[in-house]
Amino acid sequence: MEDLEIARACALYADDKKAENIRILDLRGLSPISDYFVLVTAMSTPQLRAVRDEIVERMKDEHATPPDVKDGNFESQWIILVYGSVMVHILTPEKREFYALEELWGDAPEMALNLEPPAPPPEPKAPKPKAAKKAAVKKVAAKKAPAKKAAAKKAAKKK
Repeated sequence: MEDLEIARACALYADDKKAENIRILDLRGLSPISDYFVLVTAMSTPQLRAVRDEIVERMKDEHATPPDVKDGNFESQWIILVYGSVMVHILTPEKREFYALEELWGDAPEMALNLEPPAPPPEPKAPKPKAAKKAAVKKVAAKKAPAKKAAAKKAAKKK
């Protein structure tokens, strides 16, 4: 899995836990320690934990990739996960504003997010069975006069 794919997968998993203000910064050529930063905001300590757990578990389950480094704690309100050249920063709004990583790395271009999971391959369609031909049914024209009126007319003629 390439670094950008890892970054986008982590962004998708964070989005699944309702993280906000998700951004991917391309640091290639700007930083010797990382190629991509994934920045996400968790609105509370429980959400911070949920976002971290979702990313760690799904990267293990779906890509057999545990994080190389897990740093930070819930009291610090800033968690860092490292996957090769991808650093995922999960911060509360206060810490994100205080440390202003987007401003610190202002020269880094922002990568387009792909928060849609990849579409599953289309299933082959089974051929439709041929419908049996329906036998032609001849419709009988309805009589306009009801039977009682016709009988009444016959009786009137006999008189």
